[in-house]
Amino acid sequence: MKIILKQDVKGVGKAGTVADVAAGYGRNYLLPHGLAEEATKGNLAQAASRKASQTKRDEKTLADAREVAAKLESRPVVIKAKGGESGKLFGAVTNAQIAEAIEAAFGVSLDRHIIDLDEPIKTAGQHTCEVKLTQGVIARVTVTVEPEA
Repeated sequence: MKIILKQDVKGVGKAGTVADVAAGYGRNYLLPHGLAEEATKGNLAQAASRKASQTKRDEKTLADAREVAAKLESRPVVIKAKGGESGKLFGAVTNAQIAEAIEAAFGVSLDRHIIDLDEPIKTAGQHTCEVKLTQGVIARVTVTVEPEA
């Protein structure tokens, strides 16, 4: 029996793929649980259309992420933090503060969880962090920490 999977099914395939399964498994489990639909001509055409539109959305998301990455890498983000004379900060600069500074500087709203810091920044100067925008698009952002008086 040929079916089109609506969701990922372990051992059968990923969502949107056409699979050939035993008739009983398809009729008694996959179809009643809404995990698949029969592979008729109409359903195959709809699946192809969904796949084409998903590919188009993915390409647009990737292009937008690359554009944001280029913008973020164009200039450093400046953060002012309280610190001592030796350049050591009173506290640390976290990824949440970096996200706020990026939004203020570039107008790009980012979730703090996609900003990857090895450890919180505790000294003044230039530091580099990675922003994981989407699958395969990583922006390297330069963060300049200036001590406040």
